[in-house]
Amino acid sequence: MKNTFPSFTEQHFDTIIIGSGVGGLSAAICLSRAGQKVLVLEQHDVPGGWCHSFYLNGHRFTPGVHYVGLMEKGQSTAQLYEGLGIANNLTFFRMNPSAYEHAYIGDERFDFPGNFDDLVTELVKKFPKEEKNIIKYLNLVKNVSSELQLLPDVEGFWQHLTIPFRTKNMGKYALFSLKRVIDWHIKDPLLKKILNIQFGDHGLAPARASFPLHCAVMDHYFNGGFYPCGGGAAIVKAMTTVIKKNNGLVKTQQTVKRILLEGIKKKTAIGVELESGEKLFAKRIISNADPNITYKNLIGEENLSNTLLKKLNKTKYSCTSLMLFLTVDMDLRAAGMDSGNIWLMPNEDMDTVYERMMMPDITNNEALEGMFISCTTLKDPSSFDGKHHSIEAITYLDYNIFEKFKDEKEPRSKEYLQFKELLTEKMIKILEKVLPNIRKHIVHKELGTPITNEYYINTTRGSVYGTEKKLTQIGPFAYKSKSEIKNLYLCGASIVSHGVAGAGYSGLQTAGEILNKKQKEILKTDNKQSLTILEAEESGNYPKWLNDKIESKKRKILSS
Repeated sequence: MKNTFPSFTEQHFDTIIIGSGVGGLSAAICLSRAGQKVLVLEQHDVPGGWCHSFYLNGHRFTPGVHYVGLMEKGQSTAQLYEGLGIANNLTFFRMNPSAYEHAYIGDERFDFPGNFDDLVTELVKKFPKEEKNIIKYLNLVKNVSSELQLLPDVEGFWQHLTIPFRTKNMGKYALFSLKRVIDWHIKDPLLKKILNIQFGDHGLAPARASFPLHCAVMDHYFNGGFYPCGGGAAIVKAMTTVIKKNNGLVKTQQTVKRILLEGIKKKTAIGVELESGEKLFAKRIISNADPNITYKNLIGEENLSNTLLKKLNKTKYSCTSLMLFLTVDMDLRAAGMDSGNIWLMPNEDMDTVYERMMMPDITNNEALEGMFISCTTLKDPSSFDGKHHSIEAITYLDYNIFEKFKDEKEPRSKEYLQFKELLTEKMIKILEKVLPNIRKHIVHKELGTPITNEYYINTTRGSVYGTEKKLTQIGPFAYKSKSEIKNLYLCGASIVSHGVAGAGYSGLQTAGEILNKKQKEILKTDNKQSLTILEAEESGNYPKWLNDKIESKKRKILSS
């Protein structure tokens, strides 16, 4: 049963934000800093949405943060955290700089170095006949991504007039799929698979993925991957601390039943009604929930225009996931793992593999098709107790596989639990391709399913990236931060972009709409803010507080 506060001491706010994902939290920081009285409402018992962390038998897991890019001084994610005033409270570990990403494609292997020039060098070394194509293609990827980043700062007649000239690469390729563009530039089938393997970061096969979107994903990691010390919860804690410092409120276990409307044809948002029946009022509402939940569940179809309702009914949501959380008493470094992620795929056409991933054979316990493997205790040394490692292994699938379980309640049905066991076995069998002896070292295992995603994150059909990031649902075709309902705004993965940084920037954009300010006005450079970057693979220069933390964790396991 949900806990409810007997009564909020204050019933009226400037802005109420529904959902505490990083989009909602970044909006809350910007608005509370501008002097607004802000209330963030979260239905889960901890804030953070996909960024939250949880513990299983004392070991931490974070379902939605596996690596973040562009963390160096002057780069966009670092600028976001500095501008929000949370950088000083964050430490990130640089994942293996020579291999922040490992591509396992059948029997083939390729390591992604965390440096653009090194990536070009390594690819040319492996595919010498494709040297010119590699250089041309990767520079195209870089240019398209750079042009995308120009758009939020465009203002004034002259800048709008010159957009076609300053974004010529994006304009040329904006309406094409990843598969179409890479086929024009690259010949070797294995090279195409390596360059496309990060499609898992947006959840669409090359034939359906937007080329500019994939460019943005690749460019995000051209300088490597970074993982937060303390997991995703560290980012959430830093954000909520600033909100509270600005006299904002973040309340958990508060489920919003509906958004309150008034006026002619009920076209103005004035507050929210909680599941408890309590009503809270505000000058404006921001929903960090996805568009389907915001409009259909919280507003109601009867209050929407035919145009918006038609768009909602046509909107497709991203794939969902299976997430296997494992604690193992195994020396993973000795077994060949490091702080780099692993993408494990068969050496086949990626569009075909993707289709099989979406609708796997569930009549047997054979291994599934593909997997993303991440060891958080190698990426965040502060979380390693000297004995147990934490593994997060993920595969994607279509929600239809779980359709019959959509009304599952606690306690779960026997059929659902048996299905989870079958899928857990199929997941472990894929993992054994990388770690053959892992089965005998499993201390604890738990499988998160699409039903888990719906329950904890409240996403439509358990989607992991909000709306599907196909050509007709991103950029100018995406949902806008300002809605057709007066005083109702949206933020999150379906508005600007997905991922930790993308969702964070969405909150910034929404706050800008409300404050009538450009992104660069809100995100002013704060020279007093700076992220701490440490090396996951090199502990020699760790500060005393971190070494003390690591030693303390090891002492606890030795004494237990």
